[in-house]
Amino acid sequence: MEPLHGPIRDYAWGSRSAIAGLQGRSVPSPGPEAELWLGAHPGAPASVQRDGEPVSLLDVLAAEPGRWLGERSVRRFGPRLPFLLKVLAADTPLSLQAHPDAEQARAGYAADAARPVGERNYADPHHKPELLVALTPFSALCGFRDPAVSAAALAAFGVRALEPVVAALHEGPAGLREAVRLLLSWPEAERAGLVEAVLAAGAAGPDAALAHALAAHYPGDPGVLVALLLHHVRLAPGEAIWMPAGNLHAYLRGTGVEIMAASDNVLRGGLTPKRVDVDELLRVLRFEVLGDPLVAPEQVAPGVVRWPVPVDDFALYRAVVAGAPVRLAVPGPRVVLCRAGKVSADDGTGAVTLAPGQAAIGPADAGPLVLDGEGEAYVATSGLDRGTLGAG
Repeated sequence: MEPLHGPIRDYAWGSRSAIAGLQGRSVPSPGPEAELWLGAHPGAPASVQRDGEPVSLLDVLAAEPGRWLGERSVRRFGPRLPFLLKVLAADTPLSLQAHPDAEQARAGYAADAARPVGERNYADPHHKPELLVALTPFSALCGFRDPAVSAAALAAFGVRALEPVVAALHEGPAGLREAVRLLLSWPEAERAGLVEAVLAAGAAGPDAALAHALAAHYPGDPGVLVALLLHHVRLAPGEAIWMPAGNLHAYLRGTGVEIMAASDNVLRGGLTPKRVDVDELLRVLRFEVLGDPLVAPEQVAPGVVRWPVPVDDFALYRAVVAGAPVRLAVPGPRVVLCRAGKVSADDGTGAVTLAPGQAAIGPADAGPLVLDGEGEAYVATSGLDRGTLGAG
């Protein structure tokens, strides 16, 4: 194992306490810290030390893909780390967004080659399913709720201009596309007035409270109303949400461990000053009711759980180590993140002792990963083989 040093992205919605506090640094941090990236995504690759100097993980993997990734992973995903592990810390809401499936990403990336750079939607030809596990109480919007519930919520504001949207929602799931299209295509000169009319309606309840909270950050943004078509999910620490392709979602507030396929394809649908391509978003979205966005963990060994997801790009484990070693056997790359306490990670190539917020990476051709000490760790691997866990 080798220590892995991840960059911190300073997006404006980030926290000034969560990541700094996790890593034992001074709080508040000098600026917002939104995401700690632990992977080899070209946008912000992590690094390892070589002769006292940082070397990009991209270069390490490119030099020895078979050793670090494993031949099976290279055959399936190419010579790249197929997942990206993050610590995400949101103090204010992120944009409403969705991610393409693999076929849509390939087609969209190819089509973008003929467009000006400023009009491109796709950063790469890969899909980006995501799983987030809450470390603190976490609030998010995730997936369409029953359109009848959304219709009632919008009708309760008594804003006449919204009647076509309410009528579309009364058609059930078949009307979701039209409802979203109407809101996101609202004439730009009339958007602020529409949102202000909703806020001035004097309605009470959770939907009105959500609209007021979002409008405080994004005044005049029709995404404030699109948000009312989605599930408002509140996670307790340890709970998780799964965001498959085509699922409209937004993180609102909280800190979590997030793992995703290694892609940067984001199609935005509001709550953002950035570009929104309504036609492309409508093409990618899945207009279906999401029954339950939460993913229950499955226990795979004493003190060890895994969140089952229907993709092979990644698998995520959480291990609570308390006096007895935990053994994880996976024939692929693995990244270990310490969440609490002090955890030793050893794969036969050398042990690394991790404090909270520190990470390590091990090559695919190493032996089983053994975690020891007293603490909590998250382990990210590819999902090609779910692995075998045991104690002792």
